[in-house]
Amino acid sequence: MYTQSKALFEKAKHVIPGGVNSPVRAFKGVGGSPIFMKSAKGAYMYDVDGKRYIDYINSWGPMIMGHAYEPVVKAIQEYATYSTSFGAPTELEIKIAELIISMVPNIEMVRMVNSGTEACMSALRLARGYTGRNKFIKFEGNYHGHADSFLVSAGSGVATLDIQSVPGVTQTVADDTLTAPYNNLPAVEKLIAEYPDQIAAIIVEPVAGNMGCILPQEGFLQGLRSLCDQHNMLLIFDEVMTGFRLARGGAQELFNIKADLVTFGKIIGAGMPVGAFAGSKEIMEHVAPAGKVYQAGTLSGNPIAMIAGYTLLQTLNEHPDIYRQLAEKAAYLTGGLQSVLSAAGIVHQVNNLGSMMSVHFAEYPIINFEAASGANNELFKHFFHAMLERGVYLPPSAFESWFLSSALTIEDLDATVEAARSAIQSLHS
Repeated sequence: MYTQSKALFEKAKHVIPGGVNSPVRAFKGVGGSPIFMKSAKGAYMYDVDGKRYIDYINSWGPMIMGHAYEPVVKAIQEYATYSTSFGAPTELEIKIAELIISMVPNIEMVRMVNSGTEACMSALRLARGYTGRNKFIKFEGNYHGHADSFLVSAGSGVATLDIQSVPGVTQTVADDTLTAPYNNLPAVEKLIAEYPDQIAAIIVEPVAGNMGCILPQEGFLQGLRSLCDQHNMLLIFDEVMTGFRLARGGAQELFNIKADLVTFGKIIGAGMPVGAFAGSKEIMEHVAPAGKVYQAGTLSGNPIAMIAGYTLLQTLNEHPDIYRQLAEKAAYLTGGLQSVLSAAGIVHQVNNLGSMMSVHFAEYPIINFEAASGANNELFKHFFHAMLERGVYLPPSAFESWFLSSALTIEDLDATVEAARSAIQSLHS
Protein backbone atom coordinates (compact mmCIF):
# COMPACT_ATOMS: atom_id res chain seq x y z
CA MET A 1 0.00 0.00 0.00
CA TYR A 2 1.13 3.56 -0.81
CA THR A 3 4.06 2.21 -2.85
CA GLN A 4 4.51 5.30 -5.01
CA SER A 5 4.12 7.68 -2.06
CA LYS A 6 6.77 5.87 -0.04
CA ALA A 7 9.20 5.92 -2.97
CA LEU A 8 8.61 9.63 -3.56
CA PHE A 9 9.09 10.41 0.13
CA GLU A 10 12.46 8.64 0.18
CA LYS A 11 13.47 10.58 -2.92
CA ALA A 12 12.23 13.88 -1.47
CA LYS A 13 14.29 13.51 1.72
CA HIS A 14 17.49 13.79 -0.36
CA VAL A 15 16.59 17.23 -1.72
CA ILE A 16 14.01 18.74 0.69
CA PRO A 17 14.56 19.06 4.48
CA GLY A 18 12.53 16.27 6.04
CA GLY A 19 11.12 15.46 2.62
CA VAL A 20 8.38 18.11 2.84
CA ASN A 21 7.97 21.85 2.39
CA SER A 22 5.81 22.30 5.49
CA PRO A 23 6.48 20.20 8.62
CA VAL A 24 2.98 18.87 9.38
CA ARG A 25 2.94 17.09 6.00
CA ALA A 26 5.68 14.74 7.16
CA PHE A 27 3.25 12.70 9.33
CA LYS A 28 5.56 13.11 12.34
CA GLY A 29 2.52 13.57 14.53
CA VAL A 30 0.94 10.27 13.48
CA GLY A 31 3.87 8.16 12.27
CA GLY A 32 4.36 6.54 8.90
CA SER A 33 5.08 8.13 5.53
CA PRO A 34 3.11 11.02 4.02
CA ILE A 35 0.74 10.43 1.13
CA PHE A 36 1.68 12.23 -2.08
CA MET A 37 -1.33 13.62 -3.92
CA LYS A 38 -1.84 13.79 -7.67
CA SER A 39 -5.23 15.46 -8.14
CA ALA A 40 -8.39 16.54 -6.39
CA LYS A 41 -11.95 17.35 -7.38
CA GLY A 42 -14.87 18.37 -5.19
CA ALA A 43 -14.78 16.48 -1.89
CA TYR A 44 -12.10 14.02 -2.98
CA MET A 45 -8.33 13.80 -3.33
CA TYR A 46 -6.48 11.15 -5.32
CA ASP A 47 -2.97 10.00 -4.45
CA VAL A 48 -0.16 8.91 -6.76
CA ASP A 49 -1.13 5.27 -6.20
CA GLY A 50 -4.65 5.97 -7.48
CA LYS A 51 -6.46 5.76 -4.11
CA ARG A 52 -9.38 8.14 -3.47
CA TYR A 53 -9.92 9.94 -0.15
CA ILE A 54 -12.79 11.93 1.31
CA ASP A 55 -10.94 15.11 2.27
CA TYR A 56 -11.29 16.84 5.65
CA ILE A 57 -8.26 19.11 5.28
CA ASN A 58 -9.26 21.06 2.17
CA SER A 59 -5.80 22.62 1.87
CA TRP A 60 -6.09 23.59 5.58
CA GLY A 61 -9.27 25.56 5.04
CA PRO A 62 -9.53 27.51 1.80
CA MET A 63 -11.26 24.88 -0.36
CA ILE A 64 -14.62 25.72 1.16
CA MET A 65 -16.43 24.98 -2.13
CA GLY A 66 -14.35 21.86 -2.72
CA HIS A 67 -11.31 21.21 -4.86
CA ALA A 68 -10.98 22.51 -8.43
CA TYR A 69 -14.11 24.66 -8.06
CA GLU A 70 -14.97 25.32 -11.68
CA PRO A 71 -15.57 29.11 -11.60
CA VAL A 72 -12.21 29.62 -9.87
CA VAL A 73 -10.36 27.31 -12.28
CA LYS A 74 -11.84 29.11 -15.30
CA ALA A 75 -10.98 32.54 -13.88
CA ILE A 76 -7.37 31.49 -13.24
CA GLN A 77 -7.04 30.09 -16.75
CA GLU A 78 -8.34 33.31 -18.28
CA TYR A 79 -6.17 35.65 -16.24
CA ALA A 80 -3.02 33.55 -16.71
CA THR A 81 -3.13 34.49 -20.39
CA TYR A 82 -2.71 38.18 -19.42
CA SER A 83 0.34 37.48 -17.21
CA THR A 84 1.06 35.68 -13.97
CA SER A 85 2.55 38.81 -12.41
CA PHE A 86 3.16 42.46 -13.28
CA GLY A 87 5.00 43.96 -10.32
CA ALA A 88 2.65 46.91 -10.83
CA PRO A 89 -0.85 47.75 -9.58
CA THR A 90 -3.98 46.31 -11.18
CA GLU A 91 -7.66 47.25 -10.92
CA LEU A 92 -8.36 43.76 -9.63
CA GLU A 93 -6.56 44.58 -6.36
CA ILE A 94 -9.04 47.41 -5.77
CA LYS A 95 -12.02 45.20 -6.59
CA ILE A 96 -11.09 42.43 -4.14
CA ALA A 97 -10.25 44.97 -1.41
CA GLU A 98 -13.68 46.59 -1.89
CA LEU A 99 -15.36 43.17 -1.79
CA ILE A 100 -13.56 42.18 1.43
CA ILE A 101 -14.46 45.50 3.06
CA SER A 102 -18.10 45.04 2.05
CA MET A 103 -18.21 41.56 3.61
CA VAL A 104 -16.25 42.03 6.84
CA PRO A 105 -17.49 44.31 9.63
CA ASN A 106 -15.34 47.05 11.06
CA ILE A 107 -12.60 47.31 8.40
CA GLU A 108 -11.93 50.18 6.01
CA MET A 109 -8.59 49.30 4.39
CA VAL A 110 -6.84 46.08 3.33
CA ARG A 111 -3.19 45.35 2.54
CA MET A 112 -2.49 42.20 0.53
CA VAL A 113 0.50 40.00 1.40
CA ASN A 114 1.61 36.50 0.39
CA SER A 115 0.76 34.26 3.36
CA GLY A 116 -0.99 34.10 6.70
CA THR A 117 2.39 34.24 8.42
CA GLU A 118 3.21 37.47 6.63
CA ALA A 119 -0.20 38.90 7.47
CA CYS A 120 0.19 38.24 11.21
CA MET A 121 3.80 39.42 11.25
CA SER A 122 2.81 42.66 9.52
CA ALA A 123 -0.22 43.24 11.74
CA LEU A 124 1.94 42.91 14.85
CA ARG A 125 4.53 45.32 13.44
CA LEU A 126 1.75 47.78 12.68
CA ALA A 127 0.34 47.43 16.20
CA ARG A 128 3.76 48.16 17.65
CA GLY A 129 4.30 51.11 15.35
CA TYR A 130 0.85 52.53 16.06
CA THR A 131 1.06 52.21 19.87
CA GLY A 132 4.78 52.79 20.34
CA ARG A 133 4.97 49.68 22.53
CA ASN A 134 6.95 46.46 22.03
CA LYS A 135 5.37 43.63 23.99
CA PHE A 136 2.31 41.65 22.97
CA ILE A 137 0.17 38.84 24.36
CA LYS A 138 -0.54 35.58 22.55
CA PHE A 139 -2.14 32.36 23.75
CA GLU A 140 -0.58 28.96 24.32
CA GLY A 141 -1.38 26.69 21.40
CA ASN A 142 -2.41 29.53 19.09
CA TYR A 143 -0.34 29.49 15.91
CA HIS A 144 0.10 32.72 13.98
CA GLY A 145 2.71 31.56 11.50
CA HIS A 146 6.43 30.98 11.78
CA ALA A 147 7.68 34.54 12.36
CA ASP A 148 10.09 34.62 15.31
CA SER A 149 7.72 36.42 17.69
CA PHE A 150 4.97 33.82 17.28
CA LEU A 151 7.03 30.68 17.87
CA VAL A 152 6.80 31.01 21.63
CA SER A 153 4.22 28.52 22.97
CA ALA A 154 2.91 27.94 19.46
CA GLY A 155 0.48 25.21 18.52
CA SER A 156 -0.01 23.31 15.28
CA GLY A 157 3.21 22.09 13.64
CA VAL A 158 5.42 23.07 16.57
CA ALA A 159 3.17 21.12 18.94
CA THR A 160 2.97 18.20 16.53
CA LEU A 161 6.76 17.95 16.41
CA ASP A 162 7.02 18.47 20.19
CA ILE A 163 9.44 21.37 19.77
CA GLN A 164 9.57 23.15 23.14
CA SER A 165 11.79 26.02 22.05
CA VAL A 166 12.83 27.00 18.53
CA PRO A 167 16.56 27.52 17.81
CA GLY A 168 17.11 30.80 16.04
CA VAL A 169 14.52 32.73 18.06
CA THR A 170 16.51 35.14 20.22
CA GLN A 171 15.84 35.67 23.91
CA THR A 172 15.16 39.34 23.24
CA VAL A 173 12.33 38.43 20.88
CA ALA A 174 11.01 35.84 23.29
CA ASP A 175 11.01 38.36 26.14
CA ASP A 176 8.60 40.60 24.23
CA THR A 177 6.19 37.68 23.70
CA LEU A 178 3.87 37.24 26.68
CA THR A 179 1.78 34.07 26.78
CA ALA A 180 -1.40 33.07 28.57
CA PRO A 181 -3.62 29.98 28.45
CA TYR A 182 -6.45 30.24 25.92
CA ASN A 183 -9.85 30.98 27.49
CA ASN A 184 -8.19 32.37 30.64
CA LEU A 185 -8.97 36.06 31.19
CA PRO A 186 -7.43 36.29 34.71
CA ALA A 187 -4.06 35.22 33.24
CA VAL A 188 -4.31 38.04 30.70
CA GLU A 189 -5.19 40.55 33.40
CA LYS A 190 -2.16 39.43 35.40
CA LEU A 191 0.19 40.01 32.44
CA ILE A 192 -1.24 43.47 31.85
CA ALA A 193 -0.68 44.32 35.52
CA GLU A 194 2.93 43.03 35.34
CA TYR A 195 3.76 45.09 32.24
CA PRO A 196 1.77 48.34 32.52
CA ASP A 197 1.78 50.54 29.39
CA GLN A 198 4.20 48.15 27.64
CA ILE A 199 1.81 45.90 25.70
CA ALA A 200 0.95 46.88 22.14
CA ALA A 201 -1.61 44.22 21.32
CA ILE A 202 -3.34 40.96 22.09
CA ILE A 203 -3.43 38.56 19.14
CA VAL A 204 -5.82 35.63 19.25
CA GLU A 205 -7.39 32.97 17.09
CA PRO A 206 -11.05 33.76 17.88
CA VAL A 207 -11.75 30.09 17.27
CA ALA A 208 -8.53 28.15 17.75
CA GLY A 209 -7.68 25.78 14.93
CA ASN A 210 -4.11 24.87 15.76
CA MET A 211 -4.65 22.69 18.82
CA GLY A 212 -7.73 21.09 17.36
CA CYS A 213 -10.86 23.16 16.98
CA ILE A 214 -11.30 24.94 20.31
CA LEU A 215 -14.13 27.38 20.88
CA PRO A 216 -13.89 30.57 22.92
CA GLN A 217 -15.77 30.24 26.19
CA GLU A 218 -18.58 32.66 26.90
CA GLY A 219 -17.20 36.10 27.69
CA PHE A 220 -13.61 35.36 26.67
CA LEU A 221 -13.45 37.40 23.46
CA GLN A 222 -15.63 40.13 24.97
CA GLY A 223 -13.23 40.28 27.91
CA LEU A 224 -10.23 40.69 25.59
CA ARG A 225 -11.99 43.53 23.79
CA SER A 226 -12.73 45.24 27.10
CA LEU A 227 -9.16 44.86 28.37
CA CYS A 228 -7.75 46.31 25.15
CA ASP A 229 -10.08 49.30 25.44
CA GLN A 230 -9.13 49.87 29.08
CA HIS A 231 -5.37 49.70 28.49
CA ASN A 232 -5.03 51.30 25.03
CA MET A 233 -3.95 48.06 23.35
CA LEU A 234 -5.00 46.77 19.94
CA LEU A 235 -7.00 43.57 19.57
CA ILE A 236 -5.84 41.47 16.61
CA PHE A 237 -8.07 38.68 15.35
CA ASP A 238 -6.08 36.05 13.47
CA GLU A 239 -8.76 34.93 11.01
CA VAL A 240 -6.44 33.02 8.70
CA MET A 241 -8.66 29.99 9.40
CA THR A 242 -11.97 31.51 10.46
CA GLY A 243 -12.19 34.38 7.98
CA PHE A 244 -14.90 33.78 5.34
CA ARG A 245 -15.22 30.19 6.61
CA LEU A 246 -17.41 30.55 9.70
CA ALA A 247 -19.44 33.43 8.25
CA ARG A 248 -19.27 36.03 5.46
CA GLY A 249 -17.69 38.41 7.93
CA GLY A 250 -15.76 35.78 9.84
CA ALA A 251 -15.52 35.63 13.62
CA GLN A 252 -16.17 39.36 14.02
CA GLU A 253 -19.62 38.84 12.53
CA LEU A 254 -20.24 35.52 14.27
CA PHE A 255 -19.43 36.77 17.77
CA ASN A 256 -20.28 40.44 17.24
CA ILE A 257 -16.82 41.50 18.43
CA LYS A 258 -14.92 44.37 16.82
CA ALA A 259 -11.19 43.73 16.42
CA ASP A 260 -8.77 46.55 15.66
CA LEU A 261 -6.83 44.50 13.11
CA VAL A 262 -7.79 41.31 11.31
CA THR A 263 -5.55 38.91 9.39
CA PHE A 264 -6.61 36.60 6.58
CA GLY A 265 -4.97 33.73 4.73
CA LYS A 266 -5.38 31.26 1.91
CA ILE A 267 -9.15 31.51 1.49
CA ILE A 268 -8.89 35.01 -0.01
CA GLY A 269 -6.85 33.41 -2.79
CA ALA A 270 -9.07 30.31 -3.06
CA GLY A 271 -6.02 28.27 -2.04
CA MET A 272 -3.38 30.30 -3.86
CA PRO A 273 -0.48 31.65 -1.74
CA VAL A 274 -1.94 34.86 -0.31
CA GLY A 275 -2.78 36.69 2.88
CA ALA A 276 -3.98 40.10 4.02
CA PHE A 277 -4.30 42.32 7.06
CA ALA A 278 -7.02 44.90 7.50
CA GLY A 279 -8.38 47.48 9.88
CA SER A 280 -9.63 51.03 10.23
CA LYS A 281 -8.25 53.78 8.03
CA GLU A 282 -6.82 55.50 11.12
CA ILE A 283 -4.61 52.49 11.89
CA MET A 284 -3.93 51.21 8.36
CA GLU A 285 -2.68 54.57 7.07
CA HIS A 286 0.37 54.10 9.28
CA VAL A 287 1.54 51.45 6.76
CA ALA A 288 4.04 52.56 4.10
CA PRO A 289 3.86 54.36 1.75
CA ALA A 290 1.00 56.20 3.51
CA GLY A 291 2.88 56.00 6.82
CA LYS A 292 6.21 54.91 8.30
CA VAL A 293 5.48 51.28 9.28
CA TYR A 294 7.26 49.52 6.46
CA GLN A 295 5.82 46.46 4.74
CA ALA A 296 6.40 45.29 1.18
CA GLY A 297 6.04 42.28 -1.08
CA THR A 298 7.00 41.95 -4.74
CA LEU A 299 4.24 39.45 -5.48
CA SER A 300 1.62 40.89 -3.11
CA GLY A 301 -1.67 41.27 -4.94
CA ASN A 302 -0.53 39.15 -7.89
CA PRO A 303 -3.32 38.80 -10.46
CA ILE A 304 -3.69 35.01 -10.31
CA ALA A 305 -4.27 34.94 -6.55
CA MET A 306 -6.51 38.01 -6.76
CA ILE A 307 -8.85 36.67 -9.45
CA ALA A 308 -9.04 33.27 -7.72
CA GLY A 309 -9.94 34.88 -4.40
CA TYR A 310 -12.30 37.42 -5.92
CA THR A 311 -14.23 34.67 -7.69
CA LEU A 312 -14.53 32.53 -4.54
CA LEU A 313 -15.48 35.43 -2.26
CA GLN A 314 -18.13 36.55 -4.74
CA THR A 315 -19.69 33.10 -4.49
CA LEU A 316 -19.70 33.23 -0.69
CA ASN A 317 -21.03 36.78 -0.69
CA GLU A 318 -23.88 36.01 -3.07
CA HIS A 319 -24.82 32.68 -1.46
CA PRO A 320 -24.60 33.11 2.34
CA ASP A 321 -26.82 30.05 2.79
CA ILE A 322 -23.64 28.03 2.15
CA TYR A 323 -22.66 28.66 5.77
CA ARG A 324 -25.90 27.21 7.14
CA GLN A 325 -25.54 24.16 4.90
CA LEU A 326 -21.94 23.62 5.99
CA ALA A 327 -22.88 23.91 9.67
CA GLU A 328 -25.66 21.35 9.17
CA LYS A 329 -23.24 18.91 7.52
CA ALA A 330 -20.70 19.36 10.31
CA ALA A 331 -23.39 18.82 12.96
CA TYR A 332 -24.54 15.68 11.12
CA LEU A 333 -20.99 14.32 11.02
CA THR A 334 -20.38 15.27 14.65
CA GLY A 335 -23.47 13.39 15.73
CA GLY A 336 -22.50 10.32 13.72
CA LEU A 337 -18.97 10.20 15.13
CA GLN A 338 -20.20 10.70 18.68
CA SER A 339 -22.65 7.82 18.24
CA VAL A 340 -19.93 5.48 16.93
CA LEU A 341 -17.43 6.37 19.65
CA SER A 342 -20.01 6.17 22.43
CA ALA A 343 -21.22 2.78 21.23
CA ALA A 344 -17.62 1.53 21.35
CA GLY A 345 -17.19 2.84 24.89
CA ILE A 346 -14.42 5.27 23.90
CA VAL A 347 -14.22 8.50 25.90
CA HIS A 348 -14.15 11.42 23.52
CA GLN A 349 -14.90 15.06 22.87
CA VAL A 350 -15.96 16.30 19.44
CA ASN A 351 -15.54 20.07 19.20
CA ASN A 352 -17.49 21.78 16.44
CA LEU A 353 -18.39 25.27 15.25
CA GLY A 354 -19.69 25.89 11.76
CA SER A 355 -17.58 23.89 9.30
CA MET A 356 -14.64 23.41 11.70
CA MET A 357 -14.37 20.44 14.06
CA SER A 358 -11.95 18.09 15.80
CA VAL A 359 -12.02 14.78 17.67
CA HIS A 360 -10.19 14.42 20.98
CA PHE A 361 -9.96 11.19 22.94
CA ALA A 362 -10.45 12.64 26.42
CA GLU A 363 -13.07 12.51 29.15
CA TYR A 364 -12.91 16.24 29.90
CA PRO A 365 -13.74 19.32 27.77
CA ILE A 366 -10.97 20.52 25.46
CA ILE A 367 -10.78 24.24 26.15
CA ASN A 368 -7.08 25.03 25.78
CA PHE A 369 -3.68 23.65 24.76
CA GLU A 370 -3.04 21.91 28.08
CA ALA A 371 -6.31 20.00 27.73
CA ALA A 372 -5.59 19.08 24.10
CA SER A 373 -2.10 17.88 25.02
CA GLY A 374 -3.46 15.68 27.80
CA ALA A 375 -5.85 13.76 25.55
CA ASN A 376 -5.07 10.23 24.35
CA ASN A 377 -3.20 11.39 21.28
CA GLU A 378 -1.63 7.95 20.84
CA LEU A 379 -5.11 6.62 20.12
CA PHE A 380 -5.62 9.43 17.61
CA LYS A 381 -2.54 8.24 15.68
CA HIS A 382 -4.01 4.75 15.29
CA PHE A 383 -7.43 6.19 14.44
CA PHE A 384 -5.88 8.43 11.78
CA HIS A 385 -4.18 5.54 9.99
CA ALA A 386 -7.25 3.31 10.24
CA MET A 387 -9.32 6.07 8.64
CA LEU A 388 -6.68 6.64 5.97
CA GLU A 389 -6.80 2.97 5.02
CA ARG A 390 -10.57 3.34 4.64
CA GLY A 391 -10.29 6.32 2.29
CA VAL A 392 -10.82 9.20 4.73
CA TYR A 393 -8.10 11.85 4.86
CA LEU A 394 -7.95 13.59 8.24
CA PRO A 395 -5.39 16.16 9.42
CA PRO A 396 -2.22 14.18 10.29
CA SER A 397 -2.06 15.61 13.81
CA ALA A 398 -4.28 15.70 16.87
CA PHE A 399 -3.50 19.43 17.05
CA GLU A 400 -5.26 20.49 13.85
CA SER A 401 -8.84 21.38 13.00
CA TRP A 402 -10.84 19.46 10.41
CA PHE A 403 -12.39 21.53 7.63
CA LEU A 404 -15.52 20.57 5.72
CA SER A 405 -16.34 21.66 2.17
CA SER A 406 -19.72 22.27 0.57
CA ALA A 407 -18.84 19.55 -1.96
CA LEU A 408 -19.36 16.87 0.72
CA THR A 409 -22.62 14.97 0.30
CA ILE A 410 -24.67 13.20 2.96
CA GLU A 411 -23.40 9.97 1.38
CA ASP A 412 -19.82 11.14 1.99
CA LEU A 413 -20.63 11.92 5.61
CA ASP A 414 -22.33 8.56 6.09
CA ALA A 415 -19.30 6.85 4.50
CA THR A 416 -17.05 8.72 6.93
CA VAL A 417 -19.09 7.58 9.93
CA GLU A 418 -19.05 3.97 8.68
CA ALA A 419 -15.28 4.23 8.15
CA ALA A 420 -14.97 5.41 11.75
CA ARG A 421 -17.09 2.48 12.96
CA SER A 422 -14.91 0.02 11.06
CA ALA A 423 -11.71 1.79 12.16
CA ILE A 424 -12.67 1.60 15.84
CA GLN A 425 -13.59 -2.06 15.52
CA SER A 426 -10.22 -2.79 13.92
CA LEU A 427 -8.39 -1.07 16.77
CA HIS A 428 -10.24 -3.21 19.33
CA SER A 429 -9.62 -6.51 17.51
